[in-house]
Amino acid sequence: MDNGVCYLHLVTDAYSRKIIGWVLSDSLKSSESLQALRQAINQALDMSDSVRLDGLIHHSDRGVQYCCDAYVACLKQYGISISMTEDYKPTDNAIAERINGIIKSECVYPRRHFQSIDDAREIIGRYIHFYNHSRPHMSIGMKVPAIVHMEQGEQRKMWKNKFHANDENTSEENNVSLQKTLDVK
Repeated sequence: MDNGVCYLHLVTDAYSRKIIGWVLSDSLKSSESLQALRQAINQALDMSDSVRLDGLIHHSDRGVQYCCDAYVACLKQYGISISMTEDYKPTDNAIAERINGIIKSECVYPRRHFQSIDDAREIIGRYIHFYNHSRPHMSIGMKVPAIVHMEQGEQRKMWKNKFHANDENTSEENNVSLQKTLDVK
């Protein structure tokens, strides 16, 4: 921004790649990450007949905001399992890193900076809507996240597995079974 920095707290559904909770803040306080988590939980509860979300997995890096008592208590309250990266490698949280890179390259970097946090919040909010409702993804069969978020079952990925590119039996590898999880960064 013209006069400082801001931080984007995201919660993403790993199955659909849909951003289901987000807060743009001038701090990395855990309360901001918790607010994004609560948005995601409320959205998941709206789609459920339950008051618990047993079976969901919350995956994150080991940032202090995801390890704090309030964040962990919120996950446990709704029956959400906790998964964290082992060794601080960005590849261990690839979905979150990919979404961060997309937002930076397509929304943030072309502008160089935002005039204010309100300006950034408005522009990034519009971009997240575009990302969820208009931007197709190869990892989910060239569909948009909002559509896939309503589906179940295997998603057909559109890229080739570089390790099996010469195998004749790669057609089954293009179907990937993903369970609904929450992935954050």
